[in-house]
Amino acid sequence: MVSGGSRALDAVGVVLAAAATLPLVFWRRNVLAVFVLTTIASCTLNLLHYPPGPPVGATIALFLFAATGGVTRRTLALVTVLLAAHVATAGIGERSFPTAPLIFGIVVWTLAVFVGDRARLRRERRAALDQRAKADERTRIARDLHDSVGHAINVILVQAGAARLLRERDPDRSEAALQTIEDVARQTITEIDALVRALRDDDSGNGHIEAQPGLAALDTLLSRHRVTGLDITLHREGTPRPLPRQVDQAAYRILQEALTNAARYGTGRAEIDLRSSEHELELTIRNPVSDPTTTAEGGGHGLTGMRERAELLSGSLSTRIDDGSFVVHARLPLETHA
Repeated sequence: MVSGGSRALDAVGVVLAAAATLPLVFWRRNVLAVFVLTTIASCTLNLLHYPPGPPVGATIALFLFAATGGVTRRTLALVTVLLAAHVATAGIGERSFPTAPLIFGIVVWTLAVFVGDRARLRRERRAALDQRAKADERTRIARDLHDSVGHAINVILVQAGAARLLRERDPDRSEAALQTIEDVARQTITEIDALVRALRDDDSGNGHIEAQPGLAALDTLLSRHRVTGLDITLHREGTPRPLPRQVDQAAYRILQEALTNAARYGTGRAEIDLRSSEHELELTIRNPVSDPTTTAEGGGHGLTGMRERAELLSGSLSTRIDDGSFVVHARLPLETHA
């Protein structure tokens, strides 16, 4: 025996001490069973009058249990019973009222449950945010795919018709139309390949697409539509400045979709106003239409996609019929995304 009536550490004590800690190695298999086993072993050490010590194994197991599965009412009752048993056995081992073990046990195990539960909630919030980010990325990719394919199909359709009509009358323009079809098809295949690869790699965190077109490709976009016979007037106002990537890509896609609509529903003319300021980029696209009902405000996935692009950047996009013309007006703030 040691001083104070404690039992000297022997083989049984070593086995019980091991049982109070070593099961932690298997906590991933059944953390609740590990908690119960380590607590019972610690209680047994107290009952057999071995030198008292903090229930380190049981406390760690309790933390892991709260951090992984969460503490419910049923398991909270079990934790309370095991805490009472540990305190009681500590009192029996010391042959006195267990004031210190009681306070220590309540404080430490309450902290273990609280900290573990906070860690679990924080991890779940991070997982939810990650899933939301992936869902937003998939939506963005689907929007890009719609815009890219829709634009390409419309350009190819118009160019193919032009090539057929001009085949004998104007072979050079017919050849230019076929060349445009080839260029648009090649670029669209490249974009689709990048978008599909991003979807395929999304789970590995590589779904972000860097090489999407921006306003640097605006001249090419206008040239392709002009070849189809669309008369486009571009007016720039303000000092051009480097744009944040998100704003640059959104502006290009909005212009792309607006010109596609102008080619489909307009009368062959479109006016673009680009106004750059220190705080925002403003786009206005106006094209006369023969039948305003075909481009009614808010209709179609393309208009919805344009509006979503602007709103995702804390901007705005509106459409209206004004004096026989369909008008798209977008405001994209710059400072938030610099």
